[in-house]
Amino acid sequence: MSGTPSRRRHSPAVYRRRRLAVLLVVVIVVGGLVWLFLAQPWRSTAAANAPKPAASAPTTPSASPTTTETAPADTAETPADGADTPSPELTPTADECLPGDVAVEAVTDQQTYASGQNPQLSLRLTNTSDADCTLNVGTSAQAFTISSGSDVWWRSTDCQTEPSDMIVLLTAGQQVTSSAPLTWDRTRSSVDTCGGDRPTAPAGGATYHLAVSIAGIPSVTTAPFLLY
Repeated sequence: MSGTPSRRRHSPAVYRRRRLAVLLVVVIVVGGLVWLFLAQPWRSTAAANAPKPAASAPTTPSASPTTTETAPADTAETPADGADTPSPELTPTADECLPGDVAVEAVTDQQTYASGQNPQLSLRLTNTSDADCTLNVGTSAQAFTISSGSDVWWRSTDCQTEPSDMIVLLTAGQQVTSSAPLTWDRTRSSVDTCGGDRPTAPAGGATYHLAVSIAGIPSVTTAPFLLY
């Protein structure tokens, strides 16, 4: 008989319990791994800890302002040379301008005209009084005269058609210039030659003078110019 004690064999029931315990552990481990894979709890934690984007302010559409242009009833039309022109008044309330209230000037676009250039004629008037007044500035009240010495070469009234009246209000100190100049074709005018040939004015440096009047008020001086 040996001195080493013999090992005691366990019953089959013990082995079955051990195998069941190992299997249960394996099932728990596998189930935990499957849950971790499906649930991914670390993603929820990361999303919870991630900084939230700052809320942007709502965008307000910028509306384009609508500009309504209205022309004042008493605003004069502005001519090309920057001077104010009077506007017609349907029912002017001021008194009629007197000859001493208005200064009239003759105006040409140039002082010297080369061959082929036709003078452009205008008039300028200024209310020199300290009160508003009304004046007829229509074509019926305008007169342009071109002369050389004592010889009258051209009158705007010789062949004028359909003259019209236009009563305007001139404010105190207001200066206005005719917006549409007349063109002199460098010929002699007469009431008998409106539709026919006319003599051509001499050139070669000849001097001419423009005189104007409006509503019977004549220009104080004439506007001299040369024709070549």
